[in-house]
Amino acid sequence: MSHRLAVLTMLAATLLWSIAGVVTLRLESARSFEVTFWRSFFNALALLVLLPALRGPQRVWQSIRDGGKTLWISSVCWSVMFTAFMVALTLTRVANVLVTMALAPLLTALIARFALGNWLPNRTWAAVAVAGIGIAWMYAKEVSGGDTRHVLGSVVALGVPMAAAINWSVVQHSRTAADHDLLPAVLLGAVLSALLTLPLALPFSGSPHDIGWLAPLGVAQLAIPCLMSVAAARALSAPEAALPALLEIVFGVAWAWLGGNEAPAVHVLGGGLLVIAALAANEALALRQRLT
Repeated sequence: MSHRLAVLTMLAATLLWSIAGVVTLRLESARSFEVTFWRSFFNALALLVLLPALRGPQRVWQSIRDGGKTLWISSVCWSVMFTAFMVALTLTRVANVLVTMALAPLLTALIARFALGNWLPNRTWAAVAVAGIGIAWMYAKEVSGGDTRHVLGSVVALGVPMAAAINWSVVQHSRTAADHDLLPAVLLGAVLSALLTLPLALPFSGSPHDIGWLAPLGVAQLAIPCLMSVAAARALSAPEAALPALLEIVFGVAWAWLGGNEAPAVHVLGGGLLVIAALAANEALALRQRLT
């Protein structure tokens, strides 16, 4: 894949990821764990078809068999991401979830610093501080307003960047990752998420209308863009991959606003702008340093 095609592919993946919020707002009766179950279930079904088609059935099975501890840790992380994301969307505003998720690169940097001993440049420490102020602003307003549902949703959403940071750190620093294809971890994560949420989702209350939305959500919003991003990441540096992904916040909030009439609160916009500015500046400076 050429560099230009990789950038366009990452942008397309980001656009597909961003539709989750507006689709969730259109559901009639499916709630919380049932929404999560159906999304993970259809994601797993899609990957059961797509992965063997792309890699070959024998290679997929071999990757699962030989992936070892790293594969299963990555699978658990994917499961947490899939589950926490959708549960959070059913508890709080789309903007709250997306802004919280945007912390993943900074949490990854902090884990790399304190758990792995990696050196962090001053620009990253500054980004962590500014993003922390933005999140504190957003969370403090929710707490002071006494809306425990939004607070709980934001806390649940925090599980997504935490799991993403652990996943990246484990994969990047594992010898297994260098020798084996860990893409099947996405499939196993979807299966684990579906199995975990199934007992909590029963009895089902979702209407055929809801299932009609959740099926393409699992395929077009999750399975396909995950494969696209993995393919594009091979031709991009970390800053180049991170910057387009920030557009998920912009796209996602816009879809929820225009398609679901969910206008973001002022404190969410303010805190979100601080988080986006901190992340964008950090990644842009990293990219500039790499090119000079």
